[in-house]
Amino acid sequence: MEGESAVQGLALNEKSADPALARRACEALAEQTVLGRIGQLEVRLAREEEEIAAAQAVRFRVFHQELGARLPAITAQEERDADRFDAVCDHLLVIDTESAGPTEDRVVGTYRLLPQERAAMTGGFYSEDEFELNRLIERHHGRRFLELGRSCVLPAYRSRRTIELLWQGIWAYCRRYRFDVMTGCASFPGIVPAAHAQALSYLSHFCRAEEPWDVRAKAHRYACMDLMPPEGVDARAALSAMPPLIKGYLRLGARFGEGCVIDHDFGTTDVLVVLPVEMISQRYTAHYGAEAERFAVQDLDNR
Repeated sequence: MEGESAVQGLALNEKSADPALARRACEALAEQTVLGRIGQLEVRLAREEEEIAAAQAVRFRVFHQELGARLPAITAQEERDADRFDAVCDHLLVIDTESAGPTEDRVVGTYRLLPQERAAMTGGFYSEDEFELNRLIERHHGRRFLELGRSCVLPAYRSRRTIELLWQGIWAYCRRYRFDVMTGCASFPGIVPAAHAQALSYLSHFCRAEEPWDVRAKAHRYACMDLMPPEGVDARAALSAMPPLIKGYLRLGARFGEGCVIDHDFGTTDVLVVLPVEMISQRYTAHYGAEAERFAVQDLDNR
């Protein structure tokens, strides 16, 4: 089932001749897709098309309505942020279990997960349009890469607890399916790198991926991150200016590719995250402990 999405792989036969058996299968499916819980919030994979649509609606509210991203007319009319990658990705959802309404109305955050094997179906990873990710993958033949993207949380839920829950879900997912490397774009707001000179220079001088993990922005899209000399970078100011998502990656030990890329459609300055799992396993399990491991060892399907 490696080439199937979670929705396809976990589909149930609604016309089962045994309603009780179908109900028990649904209950088992519901528990198996859960990847973490903190208080009233639960993180799990989308189980059906309606839940993927709910994730796309959250993305639309954040990226388009709040941040001003330019989307294709058809997706803007449907009030969903959608593209060709969605069909082959797993969609991580944060759900407020105490909120009223159907599940799709209780999705408050999302992350898109693209396994390497499925990326081949769409001609590569999303990040390959901006960075030379294919060269990095070729150097690490036999390693399984997972691309993370489209991360967003509704304003009322933007807290450390929600971010930690998303990462608990990602960690359990990686452990469950034995991924070796996490990667993906992370963004600074705006299309002027100089507006983030301290933060970008800090990443360039002190957090750049070194061999054998070094990777560059594509030549025709390359923008310089090295905007200040090392001695001119104020580490405290740089870290304070980092977007929360990038701070989270740094805490986990992530490194970053060389060069940034301007994404005019989303109005962002993108950097590439490189995070081999062996660099984070000990510190992450120490932080999340047995709770993350409990969800990690559940067997979601036969992939």
